[in-house]
Amino acid sequence: MIVDTDGLSALAGSVSMVDGGFDPLHRGHVAYLRAAAELGLPVLCNLAPDSWVARKHPPLLAQAERAEVVDAIRWVDYIHLASGSTADVLRTLRPRYYVKGADWRDRLPEEESAVCAELEIEPVFLDTVLDSSTAVVERLAAALRRET
Repeated sequence: MIVDTDGLSALAGSVSMVDGGFDPLHRGHVAYLRAAAELGLPVLCNLAPDSWVARKHPPLLAQAERAEVVDAIRWVDYIHLASGSTADVLRTLRPRYYVKGADWRDRLPEEESAVCAELEIEPVFLDTVLDSSTAVVERLAAALRRET
């Protein structure tokens, strides 16, 4: 279910929030979403905009298409199409948990850490890093170069 920014506050304190580009979606994302759901709360996915994905590689799917794919995963209850900063979403949503992969431990952006501390949002770091979208895209590009 897609939740617009105005609807985020209705979920305050009752969800775990994950976020990212999910482009392309891979098995590490699936493990991450499953583990987030195992925390016992509904999962809201704050889906990064195309401009954020483009900082790493050209988007393979537009944000709205990625939302359809992620929304089909059984461990995801809500999707928010991000347009602003993650810190702003955290302020509005006030999730119980802010769930990140273990690769974010000790490098969560300062503004996100500050919002979590101020609003008593618990950051949770999951050891589910099995791959990365950037690595998947790089492997695909390398395979295509070999074919030409």
